[in-house]
Amino acid sequence: MEPMDQILIKAQTLIEALPYIQKFNNKKVVVKYGGSAMLDKDLQRNVIKDVVLLKLVGMQPIIVHGGGKEITKWLKLLGHESHFVEGLRVTDEQTMEVAEMVLGKINKNLVQMIEKLGVKAVGISGKDGSTLMVEKKLVHGQEIGYVGNVVKVNVDLIDTLIDNNFIPVIAPIGLDDNYQNYNINADDVACAVATAVHAEKLVFLTDVEGVYTNPEDKSSLLSVLTLDNADALIESGFVGGGMLPKLKNCVDAVRNGVNRVHILDGRSKHCLLLEFFTNQGIGTVFTDTGENVACQI
Repeated sequence: MEPMDQILIKAQTLIEALPYIQKFNNKKVVVKYGGSAMLDKDLQRNVIKDVVLLKLVGMQPIIVHGGGKEITKWLKLLGHESHFVEGLRVTDEQTMEVAEMVLGKINKNLVQMIEKLGVKAVGISGKDGSTLMVEKKLVHGQEIGYVGNVVKVNVDLIDTLIDNNFIPVIAPIGLDDNYQNYNINADDVACAVATAVHAEKLVFLTDVEGVYTNPEDKSSLLSVLTLDNADALIESGFVGGGMLPKLKNCVDAVRNGVNRVHILDGRSKHCLLLEFFTNQGIGTVFTDTGENVACQI
């Protein structure tokens, strides 16, 4: 039998979570899932458990997943070298075919893990129901192949799944007006979907703890970023690499009506639960008011 003090700690944790469960009941939350948390099996199980718990306590989670590292692995096995322009994969016909196959496999594996925990899920790509309509993306006028920029999200299929108690799991493949397949950056898809469904929260699971004013100084982690501060940080030039487009996506999502956007370290065990249900919270939250929901209810 557990000591009474340990049982009381568990009870206190549940009490602490109660106002958050009440606040986010029946609210849509979009989780962009990728990076190292997708490659490590234990982390993968923990992320899926977190998402299932969000569903079971009354939220309406939507998963948008990536798969870039897995796509690179399979392309290499086929003797096809990957090329990137400003973090975007140059996508010729063979790359597009491999990307769609790999993303489809990842998609159904995530569905299987969710179903195993007793919650219903359906995996789709943006092609299903013309959910993600795109145009060809150019980088400074340069062609990078079949890489799409989301111009419209048709929410009918997503809403139908949610209304019927399924967790939608979305792979970042879309169609243009001629019904040509396009690979899409998963961060862009998550931002577009969160905006279209009027999500209460959008969460990016990344390979860093959050946003730093100085990436070399771990004490410079920012727990809250207002839009003005985020704009200033982007213009400062201190943020680079893969974090810069992610920052811009976060700002765009808040400006387009998503209430809170979070950047969390997906390598941290149960990071979603710590951010959603504790007073302390982790990672960086973007807001247009400066108020941190993780600290104030």
